[in-house]
Formats: sequence, C-alpha cells, structure tokens
Amino acid sequence: MSLRIGVLGASRIAESAIVAPAQELGHRLVAVAARDPLRANAFADKHGVERVLPSYEDVVSDPAVDVVYNPLANSLHAPWNLAAVAAGKPVLTEKPFARNREEAQRVAAAAEAAGVTVMEGFHYLFHPVTRRALELADDGSLGELTHVEVRMGMPAPASGDPRWSLGLAGGALMDLGCYGLHIMRRFGVPTVVAATAGHLQPDIRDVDAWCDVELEFGSGVTGLSANSMVAEEFSFTLRIVGTRGEAFVHNFIKPHEDDRITISSGAGTTVEHHGRRASYTYQLQAFAAHVQHGAPVPLDTTDAVANMALIDAAYRAAGMDPR
Repeated sequence: MSLRIGVLGASRIAESAIVAPAQELGHRLVAVAARDPLRANAFADKHGVERVLPSYEDVVSDPAVDVVYNPLANSLHAPWNLAAVAAGKPVLTEKPFARNREEAQRVAAAAEAAGVTVMEGFHYLFHPVTRRALELADDGSLGELTHVEVRMGMPAPASGDPRWSLGLAGGALMDLGCYGLHIMRRFGVPTVVAATAGHLQPDIRDVDAWCDVELEFGSGVTGLSANSMVAEEFSFTLRIVGTRGEAFVHNFIKPHEDDRITISSGAGTTVEHHGRRASYTYQLQAFAAHVQHGAPVPLDTTDAVANMALIDAAYRAAGMDPR
C-alpha cells in the first residue's frame, strides 16, 4: 500500500529527498503548495504531483494526504510541523528540526501529546555506509575510540539564498553543522569545548559562513565538526580514529556519489563499498514502514531536541546567539 504524500513548497532538495524515493518505492505525491503558484505548478508538472493546492494549510489539512514532507526554510520547519501535528499527519521534516532547542521542545511536546510522528530527515543514518562506519567504531575493529572528525564544505550559495538569512534561521552550523553534531552524538554524549565562526562580510555578524566546533566526550574522546559554506568544492567526510586504526568515510552525506569506507590499521589498508542506492530512499522506506506498520526508527523527537540543544551550545561558544 502506497503512502499519499503532501509536499510543502517547491524546494531544490525535494527532487532528491522525496520525489525520487517516492517514485522508486511506489508512493504517491498527491499534493503540493508553494508561495509562488507558478513554481508549484511547474514542480507538479515536472514531478507528476497529482494536485496543486492554494496553500500549505490546504496540504496539511487535505484528507487525501497521509503524511507531510516539510522542506521549507529552517524558520518554517517548526510552525508547519506543528500545523501537521494538529491535523494528525505524520511529518518527515528536513533538518534542522527547528530554530533552537526551545522551539524543538514545543514541537516534541505537541507530537507526543497528539501521538503523531515527526521525524527529522537525517537520511545519512539509514544508509549501509553509515551503519558500517558506526559498527567499526563499536565492535573494536579500530580499537578504543580516540577522535571523530566531520568536515562539511560547500561552495557559497547565491546571495539571496535562505541560508544567508538570519530571519530564516540560516548559517553554516544550521545547514551543515547539524549533520556533524548529529553524528557525533552516535558515539556518545559530546559537550562543546570551543567554537569559532566567520562571516561572509565583516558587517554581517549574525549568519555564520563557517563554524568549527570542538567537542569532547566523557571518555576522553575528542571531536571536531568543521563546517563551511564558502569552500571551493563540496566535501562531506567522516573520520573515525581508534587506538588500532581508523575509518574514513569519503562522502557520508551523499553515499550514492561515493560509497567508500577506507579502513587503515597496522595490518594495511582496505576499501569497502556499500552501495550507491540513495540514502533518501532508505530513509523514506523506514519512515513508511514506521507509519504503516509501526516499525521502529532511530530518530525521534527526543533526539531532535538534543541535537538542537547542541547546536545552540555551539553558537553560544562561538559568541553568537542561537537562531
């Protein structure tokens, strides 16, 4: 049985994050709305969405919509997730979950009270590449864990991009660092030791063009989440270091482009491949199984609130206010 999916907005990410997975898995895109009706119509025509509706509210309240996909600007994640919860619709929401911990907590409380799932879209976690990397860290293959390092880089978005807007809760830490801090939490409970941020223009101090966060775990393990929206090229790497070796994930965010894990130890170096199927497809498969059959998922609102709390702490350590 296919899910009937309603899409909020006609965003860039939707094509890879929901359209392609839905088509591969046999789910239906039944409705879309956008601020610009022309964009909504173009999106529907291009991707085979069944109906264009006048507003986001029409999508979340439509009885023909089973679940809602929310890829809106960061500042609109929480308000429209709350609206979907009020309508009784499970939500697959793009990350970050909210603007800050307080807002995330409001969504979590509403979802729990209503018994409605709101799942944050950390798609990387569902891919075999990530599952294998976490297994290597956990099963002793690398020895005792000593350091985890995530480096996230991308070329600068256009000047009018929402990622440069404080009002829309933009910034490198929000857009990229949420991944790095999220995966750090798979290895234990990290705390922020220090953070440094830089800005695109000296007189615009509210939105971070780059932000590096140093962390430590109670066990003495250290971590680094380095994030830049002004890098020369795209790069999303994960390095896990232990006392007996290390694992390097070449692209943990887009394993469909590079599914390698390079494992180095005293015994030599091996390269594993774990498949080019998109992480978004694994994510939608898990979300649908949860909604339709009650299957467990590794991402709940408690996890989302904890991640937003860590993001807030990193911003404060960098001398900035949370979004």
